[in-house]
Amino acid sequence: MNHNPAQISMEIIACGTHDSKKLSDIALRSYNDFYLYLWHDNGEWYRNRCFTPSVFEEELKEPNHAFYLLKEKGETVGFLKLNIDQPLTGHEQYDSLELERIYLVKSATGKGFGRRVVEFCFDYARNLHKEVIWLKAMDSSDAVLFYKRMGFEQCGTFVLDFEQMKKEYRGMVIMMKKLSNAASSEI
Repeated sequence: MNHNPAQISMEIIACGTHDSKKLSDIALRSYNDFYLYLWHDNGEWYRNRCFTPSVFEEELKEPNHAFYLLKEKGETVGFLKLNIDQPLTGHEQYDSLELERIYLVKSATGKGFGRRVVEFCFDYARNLHKEVIWLKAMDSSDAVLFYKRMGFEQCGTFVLDFEQMKKEYRGMVIMMKKLSNAASSEI
């Protein structure tokens, strides 16, 4: 489905430490919509490790992290996490930004929001004169195809070592996209 990003009614709102509870709530809602099947414990260990208000509060204090709430008609439907200065192993020669998380609730999928958020990330990275944007995605996920359509190329793989995760879902791919901008014309 082709969506014109200019016609997509979604707000991307920068977060501060006061947003830790909102981030926790939307992280849990979106994670519960898509990822509980990966775990022997229905994701309890991972959700407690990554998505509590106190975890978000600490992460929001880190100047290298940028968090955004994603809203549709005033309702929070997802969140975005970027790691601003995050070298990609094997590609350290590039000034890189990591797209760590885009999470949307199920009701917000299929509306072009993912594309809009990724394009926001490209613009964000270009404004910082980044040469590469990279991410990790589960090798069993449809997200890999989405990211390929957005111009990312696979550049590596690895396997998660989380005991609580079912072994057949531990595979990850690393994907990168070289950005073209005035500051990096050699790419």
